[in-house]
Parts: sequence; C-alpha cells; structure tokens
Amino acid sequence: MVNPFRYGGVVGPEAFCNRTTELRDLSRAMQQGERLFVYSERRLGKTSLVRLAIERLPKSSHVVPVYVDLWPADSEASFVTVVAKALTEAFETSTERMLQLAGSFFKRLLPVLTVDDQGRPQIRFEIGEAKRELLPLDEVLSAPARIAEKRKCQVAVVFDEFQRILEYKSDRIERTLRSIIQSQEDVSYIFLGSRKHLIQKMVLDSASPLYRAGGHYPLGPIPAREWIPFVQERFERSDRRISETEIRAVCGHTGGHPFYTQHLCHAVWELCAPGQSVTSETIDSAVDLLLERETYAYSALWESLTSAQRRMLVGLASESEAVHVYGVDFVRTYRLQTASTVQSAVRALLDRDLIDREDGSFVILDRFFRLWIRRNARVSGT
Repeated sequence: MVNPFRYGGVVGPEAFCNRTTELRDLSRAMQQGERLFVYSERRLGKTSLVRLAIERLPKSSHVVPVYVDLWPADSEASFVTVVAKALTEAFETSTERMLQLAGSFFKRLLPVLTVDDQGRPQIRFEIGEAKRELLPLDEVLSAPARIAEKRKCQVAVVFDEFQRILEYKSDRIERTLRSIIQSQEDVSYIFLGSRKHLIQKMVLDSASPLYRAGGHYPLGPIPAREWIPFVQERFERSDRRISETEIRAVCGHTGGHPFYTQHLCHAVWELCAPGQSVTSETIDSAVDLLLERETYAYSALWESLTSAQRRMLVGLASESEAVHVYGVDFVRTYRLQTASTVQSAVRALLDRDLIDREDGSFVILDRFFRLWIRRNARVSGT
C-alpha cells in the first residue's frame, strides 16, 4: 500500500489537512481584484495552497491566473523576462498566438520559441545588450491590465518567492509596481513570501515603497485538533490505528508544521505494521530514524556556526517559543554575555534562514534540527 502521507514538493488536494478558510480567502482575493501578501515559514505549503486555489476558481469568474515563480529571477532583467514569459504562456498555447501576444504587449523584448520534450511550445524572452540599461519594466508590469481590458477578463497574478526582489540592486521594481498596480482594477495580485520578516517589513514598514500596498495574510502551523481526524483517517484506511494522544505527541515534535508533521507521520506509518497500533515507542523510533538520516548534514551545519550562534540555537531549542531572548535570564542561562551578542547572533541566523521571528520571539525553522539540537547539543558543549 502506498504511504498516505506526502511531504516535499507541490502536493495535490488529497494531501491537505484543512486550510478551508485559506482556500476561500485566496479564491475571493483572486476574483475581486485584491492585493494580498501571503507569507509564512518555508515548507508550509504556500505554493501548493495557491495552486489549489487556482484550480478551484469557478469557470464563471472569468479569472485568468498567471503564476510567476521568481525563484530563478536573480536580477531585475530576469524578473522582467520571467514575468513576460508567465503572462504569455498563461494566455496562449500555440506558437503563432504566443508570438502575436508578445508582439502586442512586449515590444521591447525579443521572444524566443522552443519546444519541450512533449512537443509543446514554450517561450522565453531576451533583452538586447543595448536595452539593459532601460529595462521595459513599466511595459511588463502594465501588461496584465492591458491584456485584461483587451480580453474582457480578470487577471490574477501570483508572485511566488516575492522576497527575491529585495536581493536586487535597487528598489525600482517595488516603486514601479506600487505606482502601476494602484490603477489596475481588473487585476489581483497575490504575493507569496517564505521569509516572514522580510515580507512583513516590505508591507508594514512606512519607509518601504510597498507600504500598505495590500493586505497581509500570514499562514501559520495547523493546530493539533485539525491533524487528529486527518491522521487517524489515513491510518485506519490502511488497517493501522493511532490514538489522539499519539497524534498530539507527533504535533508536539513538529509544532503542527505541515511539512514536518507529514514527514514524521510518513515515518511512523512505515514503522507500524498493518493490524497494529502506533505507540509512543513507535514515534520515538520514527524520530530516531529521521534524525539519524540528517545527522551528517546537521553536524556539518552545527560546525559552521559560531559559539554565540550555537548558544542562541540551544536556547531557542530548549525554551518555549515565547522566550524573551534579550532578557537577562536568557542571556545569563545560555552564556551569551550581552544583549548585543544576542542581536549579532540573531542577525546572522536570520541571514542564514535558520530562524525567523515569531510572535515577538524567534523560532528554529527546521523542526527536526530543533530536535537534533535538543538531543545532541548542550550549553556546556557549545
């Protein structure tokens, strides 16, 4: 029997635990021309969630979704070409019509057509060397509204990994986007971000060009009470049993984070034979198995950290998630010397994407790394 728990990559609707409210809110935003900044930790399922919301858009809404993956866009120039490609392929599927659309809306870009392994046409855009200093940014960002007007439809643009634009040399994209989207009534924008503190600063900092440019919609972990029926049903369907107590124990290890909860449930299911029940020993064995698989990577990561960074992580792994890391007790307990030492460690760990801000404190993003630290690292050994 195929393991019913899925983790990693984009998953289908059968792998979703709840998220009913979030799907409804995203669908409404796409249909009503809203601007929404959706952010969470990595691996929380944002991409899968928005793709499912796109799939479930009613045909009668006349909404054309445009999904833009900004992960490969490492510069302003590649941002422009990636957006142009996504817009063109969202509206056209034939070679001839792709070229027609490109010629109508992206006059300052050079379209290049290719064919994938299955014979389907694909398009990419290039920028001539002479035009790199005058990127057609306004032309590309104005295109969704122009296309919507010409095609008599609504357009829903989804920017995935939107925080990538903060790595560019200037804030030109932010400023141009702010000025253009304000007047686009027939276009909705969903900005997905996986570095919460960066997206929050982008939307809530009054000095940011995109300050209050849209609503902010944080995604959090899923409560244990919602995991209980989801997990039990999948175990029972495969002639295995797991109690509410054991599911809460799983969530205690993972914090209800979808990726880590599904991953741990995957391992628990594998260790539980048909006709048997999950015990606390089963869960302990599953955790041991997962941590053993990651020991080499975690050890190498640990060795790359400074003493202060290690002490900071030991403190976050040992205390509750609401701990005040700049407080005297935390600084003294984990021998961090001064609040400025904590500040430097926090900044470095944020830059390495090992922690993120959470309700006034910080959380270790990799839940299994947190468990590994609890088992293998002590203040005296850092």
